[in-house]
Amino acid sequence: MVNTNYLISLVKILENPSKNFLNDNILFTKFRVQLPQSQNNQIISLICWDNLALSVNQYYQMNDYIIIEGYLSTDSSIYFNKLLKNSKNIEITVLKIYPFLLS
Repeated sequence: MVNTNYLISLVKILENPSKNFLNDNILFTKFRVQLPQSQNNQIISLICWDNLALSVNQYYQMNDYIIIEGYLSTDSSIYFNKLLKNSKNIEITVLKIYPFLLS
């Protein structure tokens, strides 16, 4: 059986990753990235945990390109504007990160 939520993609980091801690001193990093290969340049959030979060904070910064592997999830929220809109925030829980070097 194939898991359709698994994603491998090239992304561009839009903001510097920063370390955060949960109540039990569990390290995580959450930051926004852009999918440059899509037509509308979709912006998504990445979440990294524990040692991977530490590595991301140490080695990557804004405007770097990385290849990610992880699980896709959506958070449905309703925003009120002039018209009622449904909006979905896309998040990826990252399992592996690879540097992508432009030559």
